[in-house]
Amino acid sequence: MDDSPSPSRLLKLLVPKIPFIFKTALLHSLWLSSTSSKWDLRTELTIKILRQMLGHSSHPNSVTKQQRLTTRDPGVKGQMWISRVTMPAPAEDDLRQLLFNTIDELKECGEEYTQPSPRPLEAEWTGYRAGASRDSPEPAISEQEKYANLMKEVSNDTTVLYFHGGAYYLLDPATHRPVTVKLAKLTGSRVLSVRYRLAPQNPFPAALLDALVAYLSLLYPPPNSLHSPVPASKIVIGGDSAGGNLSMVLLQTLLHLHRTSPDGETPTVIFNGQTVPLPLPAGVALNSPWLDLTRSLPSIEGNAHFDYLPPPSVTSKTKFPPCPAWPTTPPRVDMYCEGSALCHPLVSPLAAKSWAGAPPIFFVCGEEMLADESMVLAQRAARQGVKVVWEQFEAMPHCFALVLEGHAGGRVCFSDTAGFVKRVVGTPESVETEGVFVKAKSLERQKIEVEKLIDISDEDVAETMARTREMIMKRVGQEGKTFPKL
Repeated sequence: MDDSPSPSRLLKLLVPKIPFIFKTALLHSLWLSSTSSKWDLRTELTIKILRQMLGHSSHPNSVTKQQRLTTRDPGVKGQMWISRVTMPAPAEDDLRQLLFNTIDELKECGEEYTQPSPRPLEAEWTGYRAGASRDSPEPAISEQEKYANLMKEVSNDTTVLYFHGGAYYLLDPATHRPVTVKLAKLTGSRVLSVRYRLAPQNPFPAALLDALVAYLSLLYPPPNSLHSPVPASKIVIGGDSAGGNLSMVLLQTLLHLHRTSPDGETPTVIFNGQTVPLPLPAGVALNSPWLDLTRSLPSIEGNAHFDYLPPPSVTSKTKFPPCPAWPTTPPRVDMYCEGSALCHPLVSPLAAKSWAGAPPIFFVCGEEMLADESMVLAQRAARQGVKVVWEQFEAMPHCFALVLEGHAGGRVCFSDTAGFVKRVVGTPESVETEGVFVKAKSLERQKIEVEKLIDISDEDVAETMARTREMIMKRVGQEGKTFPKL
């Protein structure tokens, strides 16, 4: 069956929405919309149409069909170099066992998880192709030749290790090529975008294991790799939404290994036949990260009027039709993990108590549903001595720079992200904790204290997350499992 978005299919999709589009435009023009003073008409139409499509479907597609629709490769054309690579699974089991030990050491209430098998990891090198037109086709040359051409246009030795968003069960690196090539262009660097395993078929910690393999493969390239070893001081980890989650749980994994390493030594692991150190990266850059899989903080419902994502009050009533991917057998509470693991710090990094010793972290988000969790984590890290660069854009939705093409605030978002990447590698001593709130439309920047972003205590956050986890498990019939207070 062909699910491609043909003109006739798009027309069928849009025609029923014409009255809604007309009404939205009219209310906006008459300043009768609650967001008219914050959004231009294009933004209002985009967000409200997305909101209606995502949150008001009485007959949602199955998970299998959603994955088929959202992971299709759109092809390569225009001003981008894409070189596809496969990184082999490590020859030994040490990295995998090290991850399982870390998960177990961070447990607080008997969290359960499935141990994933090792597997080769697919990824894409992305670079900016300056000499091409917008419609230039992908050259019919080998992946090695594409990589060589990509490297000719790279102007510095920075590498961005990028994890795409998609709620851990949707999307693919191919869908994020416009994002990664923009980062490559603005930073003058190369970007490695990882095809990590998707849930629900591959639950936690499969994606985290893939992220570790990707990071170590940059540091210590397997045989026949296209790239040379990349020093950790030249690597910036980044991601949006669920990719931001994966970035932070990868960082928390590395931090835990450093915390528990004897006498402050750099931890090591056997990787492809060699004992190698596990250093920290130069920095982490996050765009609207999803840090709390329980979705329990006030902004999840309170900021819904600025967002297109459906809040829990809507999604808790959504039932996907059965398909090969979902529901799982035996049944699981969450697509990504066992219900007991929802508050584990390597599932929901908001639950991690310590970020001390972390490299600089860049946060950018809107006044979105996930805003509170970013504010809590940024504030916690800054209070623990981590250099945190914080930017929040007034009235903007989740991943607004990715969704609102051509938006002025989106251009600022990409520019500032690239600026952080260049500074944290090139002049790391220049990075200091700082925060701004960017006003809607005018883009006026107001300084704010990162250590005082939000008036919610860490204790209240932990209790709220634990309480929400129990409510989720009760809703799906696993209320027999009880947990101690965090």
